[in-house]
Amino acid sequence: MNWTAYVDGYCERLAPGLWGEPLNSLSNLAFLIAAIALWRQPKGRVFAVLIGLVFLGSTAFHLLATRWSAAADTGFILVFVLYYAAVFPHLFFGVRRGLSWLGIPVFLAFTAVVASLGGGLYLSALLGLVIFAIILRGEHRRRFALAAAVFGVSLSFRTADHTVCGSFPAGTHFLWHLLNGLTLYLAATAATKRAASRQDAAPSISGD
Repeated sequence: MNWTAYVDGYCERLAPGLWGEPLNSLSNLAFLIAAIALWRQPKGRVFAVLIGLVFLGSTAFHLLATRWSAAADTGFILVFVLYYAAVFPHLFFGVRRGLSWLGIPVFLAFTAVVASLGGGLYLSALLGLVIFAIILRGEHRRRFALAAAVFGVSLSFRTADHTVCGSFPAGTHFLWHLLNGLTLYLAATAATKRAASRQDAAPSISGD
């Protein structure tokens, strides 16, 4: 496989070149802003690094439009999703860290089932957010419900990109970036706030 081969996958891109997708490239700043905001949160630095990698991968892909940069784009998103699947059981249900990592094969199996029905990684991630919003309570339910709603709209813009080319040559993929950056921020913030609250509660629990 030629990893440097040109990839033309979006409405906005008409030819090779660094600025073939100006809106798609610049809208990746949403990921950078989310990463910076998370870096400043307690327990947020791992998520900040992971979202920073999403920013780098997506920016590289929309600037270079090659197979290797496309793989980096998808790969860094997958790393974020799998890390989240690994820490979610520990943070929200108190599962031991060694067992919490089983969330990864569970999510991959779930994604395989969704893919067999015509979906894929993004649809399984959306369904995961919806499931989290259903099984959790209180502020956690509200955070995941909001993340799921934003991601649902974001995914619709990603899907509509080629459909609107005739009437809107820039496409809608840049809106996917803007809203997906917000989605990652909301999901990561839900996790960091839960991690911080668990840490704050630990001294009082041990002192009882």
